[in-house]
Amino acid sequence: MKRNRMIFSKDTVNRIWMLCLFAGAVVCLFALFFAACAKQPENTSSAFPSANSDFFTRAGDAAESEESFANASAASGETGTVSGDGTGAGTGTQTAAVEEPTPTRLALSDDMGRAYLDQMIFLGDSTTYGLGYYYERGYYDLVPPSQVWTPASGTLTLAYYDVATVVYPETGEEISIREAVERAKPEYLVITLGVNGISFMNETDFISTYTSLVKLIQEASPDTKIILNSMYPVTADYPYLNDINNDKINAGNQWIERVAADTGVRFLYSFESVVGLDGNLTALNCNGDGIHLSGEGFTEVMKYVRTHAYK
Repeated sequence: MKRNRMIFSKDTVNRIWMLCLFAGAVVCLFALFFAACAKQPENTSSAFPSANSDFFTRAGDAAESEESFANASAASGETGTVSGDGTGAGTGTQTAAVEEPTPTRLALSDDMGRAYLDQMIFLGDSTTYGLGYYYERGYYDLVPPSQVWTPASGTLTLAYYDVATVVYPETGEEISIREAVERAKPEYLVITLGVNGISFMNETDFISTYTSLVKLIQEASPDTKIILNSMYPVTADYPYLNDINNDKINAGNQWIERVAADTGVRFLYSFESVVGLDGNLTALNCNGDGIHLSGEGFTEVMKYVRTHAYK
């Protein structure tokens, strides 16, 4: 028996072929589009060697902290993000704010010189680590690593101060902040913290946590003179302005000053020693990644420390 066969004209075959080509092109375009959307920005390179890459604040640190802190924030009924005015993420560009002196804030003084710095311990995160790093590279107006307390990981988030450890320079041990203070009982302790916390902590949690840290140190060493240093600005082109920006930093510095007033310690507004007229960290004072200070930036901060003495 003869079978019936479907016979397509040449025009029909050409149309089917063109439709197949068009469909394939559409599929390829959608694949490229979704691949581009899924790609995440890489962290910026740093001026420090790769061996010390952990000592840099990264947006990833803030994201991990935000996830871990979510339950505590939810329990208090608060949200986790805040801007300079408490309404949004803010931007990286604004006019430098005019700050009025307060009784808590250290005022301009005579230059107290090297002897004053030699009595200090500097506790902080990656924005403090550079003090010792640059000192060892010829910036002798700074302080040596023996006067710098930072974690081995480089990330010290305010929200987790009570479980964090710092490298104790005298022995190289990793010990709690309380134990380090009890051992050293420093004459002055300068604390620079909060830049990781402002990416996800609200005002209430930030102030409460920072207050607890100060009280812990006061209990461990009642005679230590505590100075709460301001956070430093970031540059206008810092890659992670959605997480950390100068609106949030300005708000956080006000919270830090409030903690200082409430706990009877002093506040150092060194922010103004490295900020430009546009309200951003200047290029000269930045190491190139948008958030960490250069040797020149730390030099300006140490001049500010010496000329705004604890009295």
